[in-house]
Amino acid sequence: MEIEVVSAGSSKLISMVNVTTDSTIGEIKQQLYKLKKAPYPARQSLRSEAKGKSLADTETTKSLGLRAGSKLYFKDLGPQIGWRTVFLVEYAGPIFVYLWLYQRPWLFYGDVTVKKVEQVVNWAAITWTIHYAKRLFETVFIHRFSHGTMPLRNLFKNCSYYWLFAMYVAYHINHPLYTAPDLSLSYIGLTIFAVCELGNLSIHLALRNLRPAGTTVRKIPVATGNPLTALFNFVSCPNYTYEFGSWVGFTIMTKCLPAGIFALAGMYQMTMWALGKHRAYKKEFSNYPRSRTAILPFIL
Repeated sequence: MEIEVVSAGSSKLISMVNVTTDSTIGEIKQQLYKLKKAPYPARQSLRSEAKGKSLADTETTKSLGLRAGSKLYFKDLGPQIGWRTVFLVEYAGPIFVYLWLYQRPWLFYGDVTVKKVEQVVNWAAITWTIHYAKRLFETVFIHRFSHGTMPLRNLFKNCSYYWLFAMYVAYHINHPLYTAPDLSLSYIGLTIFAVCELGNLSIHLALRNLRPAGTTVRKIPVATGNPLTALFNFVSCPNYTYEFGSWVGFTIMTKCLPAGIFALAGMYQMTMWALGKHRAYKKEFSNYPRSRTAILPFIL
């Protein structure tokens, strides 16, 4: 049987495609690409309604109730780039930017000679590097992405956020006039940072094990034998909770206002993501624990 693929914006016919009851959206995208009626599949969005949500590649014509003469609405998503590529670029940048300013380049500080570098300045460079090196490791070896690509424009937006904040924080901590906090306070912040980094890694490992390789299976995340995953009993997105905790620890360790601003900016964005995921969990799973909050136990 044949169905119509029309433009989501103008309803203009793009192509007629031959399908069976078992044809998937992914196969229809491939057919449009081979017919040269649409760009590569990752750039295509097919919908049941002009302003509806994009259909998953795994959905079939039968599950969607499509019959001969039915319509699918096409939208060009624009140039795409792989999620993994975006993460590698946006996380590698802060390491290089921070370590560059750690050397106190003349471009930022002029020709200065620092007789004594505070111990916490070295700790900050090490912990900053560890955090983003961990993210790079997780991107390559741990994360499993349910979507293969994102719009190319996100690369520039994400890199601007991470790279510029890295420069902002590094400039102040590595400044020749930087005043370090009391060492005991720095130890407290370093401990918080270390625990939260381990907690964040533990959560990512637990989430990875929920999704078999090569699938988009979704399950209710639960605590494992690792005590650092116990936050799953209280919040839907403990990885974000630990992420925020890491930057709170970093801020306490360095007593640096720009680091605190970075922590709050990240917390705002992660809260938006966490609330969305929390709603999606409750909608998808009828038995989802009602006592959980999104990101902060008992609060938010």
